[in-house]
Amino acid sequence: MKAVWYEKQGSAPEVLVYGEIPTPTPGRGEVRVRLRASAVNPADANRRAGRLHGMEFAQIIPNSDGAGVIDAVGEGVDAQRIGERVWVYFGQRGRAFGTAAQYICLPEELACTLPDHLSDEEGACLGIPGMTAYLALFDESPIQGRVVLVTGGAGAVGHYAVQLAKWGGAKVIATVSGAEKAAHARLAGADAVVLYTDADALQQVRDAAGPQGVQRIVDVDAVANSDLVMNVASDGATWVSYAIGPKAVTALPLSSVIRKNLRLRGLYLSGLSAPVRREAQLGVQRWAQETPGAIHSVDQRFPLQETAQAHLAVEAKKKMGTVVVLCDASANPN
Repeated sequence: MKAVWYEKQGSAPEVLVYGEIPTPTPGRGEVRVRLRASAVNPADANRRAGRLHGMEFAQIIPNSDGAGVIDAVGEGVDAQRIGERVWVYFGQRGRAFGTAAQYICLPEELACTLPDHLSDEEGACLGIPGMTAYLALFDESPIQGRVVLVTGGAGAVGHYAVQLAKWGGAKVIATVSGAEKAAHARLAGADAVVLYTDADALQQVRDAAGPQGVQRIVDVDAVANSDLVMNVASDGATWVSYAIGPKAVTALPLSSVIRKNLRLRGLYLSGLSAPVRREAQLGVQRWAQETPGAIHSVDQRFPLQETAQAHLAVEAKKKMGTVVVLCDASANPN
């Protein structure tokens, strides 16, 4: 099969290799998916670059999310799954070979039925961003009728968080960096969108939230957004942060967190138990099935042999939505 891999960490153009390797065979409990699309998440680029991660295997095919068709199954898997269109996640988590390839073998529970109305490219977007957004929103504290603030509302996770929060019955405020991203967040259904670069951004969020304040925060950077959160969160609000910014070691205002009785929770999908991840996977599946008008934003498309350029596009931090690699050698980006 055609695939992209690296045998040392570094910049994408220097370490990513495109070529042929043996097509994998599914083991017990596994399915093999003929991939049509692979998504590049920031975590995939970080792993390849050596940021916060070492080389876990001698040879690694990057990327963890994707979509395609099951074409073979291993022992213990129902053969009726052959031919099923699926979206997959965690392809390169605990395994050497991810989704930047024409085929992948992985445990069957990591392959979920792709709704008929979604394309393969849209299905590839779901995985880690959609599940992260779901887990940031839904727990023992209901969001129906509550005010939810989504920082970075035009990003892959943030855009899903806006849509999922509306699906859950919340009023949603999104913060973004510019006019184009503001339009993107409004398209997702945000009730109010605030440019965090505005001098009166804090007051805009307060006005949009109303007297009750913000009751849940889905946050892309707890350090960078701490002042905003401290000033708009209601007492007892839940603050979920899922990513690390450039000033990750800077102290947080813990005294304010304590005095407001905030629940500050980190969210790292890889560190959660399989049952919790499965709950999120099924939740995203249910939402995607029930919401045919949902937006699954593809920012850019690259052919498989240009996976390095796809990684560079993610690292540029200008994308809105997901950067997708087309795994079928006969496909061309639109």
